[in-house]
Amino acid sequence: MEEKIEQLKAQAVEAIQKAAGSLSELDDIRVKFLGKKGEFTSILRGMGTLAKEDRPKVGKIVNEAKAQIEALIQQKNEELKARDLEKILSTERIDVTLPGRTVPLGHLHPLTLTLERIKDIFFRMSFSVEEGPEIEKDYYNFEALNLPKDHPARDMQDSFYITEDILMRSQTSPVQARTMEKNEPNAPIRMIAPGRVYRRDEYDATHSPMFTQVEGLVIDEGISFADLKGTLELFLHQIFNADVGVRFRPSFFPFTEPSAEVDISCVMCQGKGCRVCKGTGWLEILGSGMVHPHVLEMSGYDPQKVSGFAFGMGVERIAMLAYGIDDLRLFYDNDMRFLQQF
Repeated sequence: MEEKIEQLKAQAVEAIQKAAGSLSELDDIRVKFLGKKGEFTSILRGMGTLAKEDRPKVGKIVNEAKAQIEALIQQKNEELKARDLEKILSTERIDVTLPGRTVPLGHLHPLTLTLERIKDIFFRMSFSVEEGPEIEKDYYNFEALNLPKDHPARDMQDSFYITEDILMRSQTSPVQARTMEKNEPNAPIRMIAPGRVYRRDEYDATHSPMFTQVEGLVIDEGISFADLKGTLELFLHQIFNADVGVRFRPSFFPFTEPSAEVDISCVMCQGKGCRVCKGTGWLEILGSGMVHPHVLEMSGYDPQKVSGFAFGMGVERIAMLAYGIDDLRLFYDNDMRFLQQF
């Protein structure tokens, strides 16, 4: 038995010394001789067949051999690790004289860029920015804007109701009503209200159940439709270009009277007629009108003393026309190939 143990130890020592391949090869040797089913473990398990007086001696010899082999394996393990580290250091050197790697930086989303341009134009016309809650009361979203519960114009908007009287706002007009309500009676107002709004629309190339809107409101003594026209023409010439044509078409909105849709000459064909403008040469861009006297009264203003105008536009539509984008969904798909162009 002692001779067999010495032979196994010699085999293990030789195998360890020749294990120059890898750490995994060394581990295979460890398992072969010292593992649960290894050679030395088998000898220890078979000691029951030895004479009682021989067992302590054989056990001592086996344990000493195992300790020697474990020490050799540990030593070889450290040698192989040092060799691998040296190889890495020699092949993966860093040239500190090379220029640093540029960390890619993000940038503003095209909708944010468009909204910032819109706000900047109105800032220069002395407009303030007002904000309000996205979860709104039915009163501010509809009733304060001359849309009582039985008004047929409510059918034009399919809204997300949370309760009978609470909904996701379908427009930023409630901010106008809240601003008028908190101001002193007949106090002048010159404001825009940007923000997200929600309607139960299809998600396609031109519609989304969530989009960004900017509404504006001006109230003061002597405000006329001419002021509305001049303000919007200046804005549209700034956001697109000075040569864009602007026209006003009669329309209907419950909270303004008179009301008008505002069109611009097609930015794709310069008014000649194309697929985008359906051959008309014009593109609808926003809605506007003079504030309805009833809306003024409900918010504590006297329509006999003051007047005003309001307008509203979708930021996505402005961005699509400004950047020549033909699918609204591109703004929300998070496709870096698209976003990196801006």
